[in-house]
Amino acid sequence: MQEKSVLQPTYTLPEKSVLQQPYQLPAIGFMKLPQVLEIIPVSRSTFLNKIKSGEYPAAIKLSERSVAWKVQDILALVEKLSA
Repeated sequence: MQEKSVLQPTYTLPEKSVLQQPYQLPAIGFMKLPQVLEIIPVSRSTFLNKIKSGEYPAAIKLSERSVAWKVQDILALVEKLSA
């Protein structure tokens, strides 16, 4: 019996993004804070303060002690910051 491979489509951030180098993200899924901070060039405290002020998207609670951000929300934020 052959196994079917499930490939997730990826999204390459635009060249005019806040990043200095190309970075590929899955089209759907979640990202933990260290992954997000690789893409958004701010400190952890600045990122969390901007969430409180409503400038950046809030995290989704995955469990009692774990949160993550939707990839779609981070992509939208990158496009907003790159404009």
